[in-house]
Amino acid sequence: MFTGSLLAIGITTTGSQPMEARQRVTAITGQGLEGDRYATGQGTFQKGPAKPLEQVTLIEREALQSAARDYSVNITHLDTRRNLLTADVPLNHLVGKDFCVGEVILRGVELCEPCGHLEKLTYPNIKQSLLHRGGLRAEVVQGGHLQVGDEIQPAPAKQD
Repeated sequence: MFTGSLLAIGITTTGSQPMEARQRVTAITGQGLEGDRYATGQGTFQKGPAKPLEQVTLIEREALQSAARDYSVNITHLDTRRNLLTADVPLNHLVGKDFCVGEVILRGVELCEPCGHLEKLTYPNIKQSLLHRGGLRAEVVQGGHLQVGDEIQPAPAKQD
């Protein structure tokens, strides 16, 4: 069991444009975050509507702190190109699991390992510094509003 928090939100309209910080955003069931490249089908490697693994990306503040310590790099949340920055959330353990971010329910789909595109858009060694701590890809199971400061916790067990 864990209880974490949403520290920051970032979106961008296309796969190669800089990320923009938001305080609040709407998560759309089966699509992603309103105005973000994944929800609009404008992701770099995306063809058409968002598939579950192309809807929302998350990264842990603790991963950025570890990368800074281990590689002497100062990586910001927006540098990672991940949508949501979390604290005290074990993202690597949420693959296949539902969890709540405020009123929104997300399902972890797969780990979000850093890629060459990320390194091309940012700076050398970001890929290596985030290896195995690059975050999580998730799908929006139940939409709603996300806001910086929202609590993150496991979704309640489904009742039969």
